Amino acid sequence: MVVADLGCSSGPNALIFVSNVINAIANHCTKLGQDDYMEIQFFLNDLPGNDFNQLFRSLEQFKGSAAMDRKGNTLPPYYVSGLPNSYYIRLFPRQSVHLFHSSYCLHWRSQVRKNTVPEGLEGKREVYLNEENMYITKNTSPLVVKLFQEQFRKDFSLFLRLRHEELVFGGQMVLTFLGRKNEDVYSGDLNHLFGLLSESLQTLVVKGLVEKEKLSSFNLPPYGPSVGEVTTSVKESGVFDMPHIKQFEQNWDPYDDSEGEGVLDSASSSVNGAKCIRSVMESLVTSHFGETVLDALFEEFTRRVAEHLEKEKTKFNVIVLTLKKI
Repeated sequence: MVVADLGCSSGPNALIFVSNVINAIANHCTKLGQDDYMEIQFFLNDLPGNDFNQLFRSLEQFKGSAAMDRKGNTLPPYYVSGLPNSYYIRLFPRQSVHLFHSSYCLHWRSQVRKNTVPEGLEGKREVYLNEENMYITKNTSPLVVKLFQEQFRKDFSLFLRLRHEELVFGGQMVLTFLGRKNEDVYSGDLNHLFGLLSESLQTLVVKGLVEKEKLSSFNLPPYGPSVGEVTTSVKESGVFDMPHIKQFEQNWDPYDDSEGEGVLDSASSSVNGAKCIRSVMESLVTSHFGETVLDALFEEFTRRVAEHLEKEKTKFNVIVLTLKKI
């Protein structure tokens, strides 16, 4: 059985999926009374810049602690390989993979289109269509919104086509990524979060720490689609059944698992949430603005998140779907 985790990352949670698959197969075989386990080949995929050395150091520790499952049963034999490349290209031979998994990755577009007035219309200087905003806000023009949406549709359609070629007949995918609750593209939860980050950068412009043009030319690669957009893309592909698609909410603070609408400690939650966003955004910010602005930016961002959480408890909206090749 060939299983691929696309966008595996290298943190402490990178091997949870591997563990879950191994234990699921072991439990299934035990229930059926089978002693001859199938062999599993895992491929862990991410961009070449991912820390695969750290990932495989973690794998050695994982192997040492995972010889048996929790019930004392011997686990099926498995093999793990790294696959550094973009999942927006072909990665495997045709009809060779049984299961694809991707967690918190597909909201990242393959590229950031240059949101400027087309060449020849801008006059003597470059005019930015989404000036001082890095994502979609209430004052983002419909043209810029269309650029975000078109890139997501193009990327997701390409992703589906590539994986369809690589899956065996009846092969499946389990995909999890950030989205939004409804069809209103201006009201997603990512809009709130990245709006606060934009405001934080605007503060640094006022303080003279960031050039205004640098901010105006900065656009983020993520896009949070609606369930409707995802469903439409799957149907248009014509090559997958979609047995399940669901949404759930996740607090901005990764350590807050409460389900209520109030925030118990906005100061603590803002620090936790800002650290989480910094871990994701740090390389993007550094490549565009330089490393010297990081501390000042995320101190301001933490303050703004705390103010926001005192007023309302905003959550990420997460889309989970399963697809079966037809």
